[in-house]
Amino acid sequence: MARPLISPSILSADFARLGEEVRAIDEAGADWIHVDVMDGHFVPNLTIGPAVVKALRPHTAKPLDVHLMIAPVDPFLTAFADAGADIITFHPEAGPHAHRTVQAIKALGKQAGVSLNPATPAKMLDYLIDEIDLVLVMSVNPGFGGQSFIASQLKKIEAVRKMIDKTGRDIRLQVDGGIDVGTATQAIEAGADVLVAGTATFRGGPQRYAENIAALRGGH
Repeated sequence: MARPLISPSILSADFARLGEEVRAIDEAGADWIHVDVMDGHFVPNLTIGPAVVKALRPHTAKPLDVHLMIAPVDPFLTAFADAGADIITFHPEAGPHAHRTVQAIKALGKQAGVSLNPATPAKMLDYLIDEIDLVLVMSVNPGFGGQSFIASQLKKIEAVRKMIDKTGRDIRLQVDGGIDVGTATQAIEAGADVLVAGTATFRGGPQRYAENIAALRGGH
């Protein structure tokens, strides 16, 4: 299996030093930068908007992996694309027409991702899988960092992996929530190839970031 990509979630970074934190995780070996956008309505937390994504864009050449936990999602796609997002991931529950949302993201020249909440079945992807670039399996209920991994999601990761392999397309399978050294290994074994980690990446300060990222990759 190819080496898994690590996409540190800046939700766990020092928000007073966000540009420096992004540069530090970039230099420490992060593959992507994961940006959690929450609206206090679709999920129970309020984080950041397009202006922060735009401010961070000059600090890294790595892909900005923007996870929109907002509803309705469609009115904000252009703003995040213009701000410099490379991958825009949304939840099918965040609007009435998930296929239209995928089309809108692609029309903006961005990669489109679909995120599945813990109770959302893999079957939700049946009529979207041929259009998308990424599937994000949430291994916690979205809204907060630092939660524990929900083990039932490993079966879903396996199911999504089979769906992806069947298409023959280059679709990334990302897992987010409760990722640490132990659960990272479980997620990779189930078929994940991109890991989102907030707490596990930023623990110990900048001098530890490279070590933390390497530990998440394990022997891969």
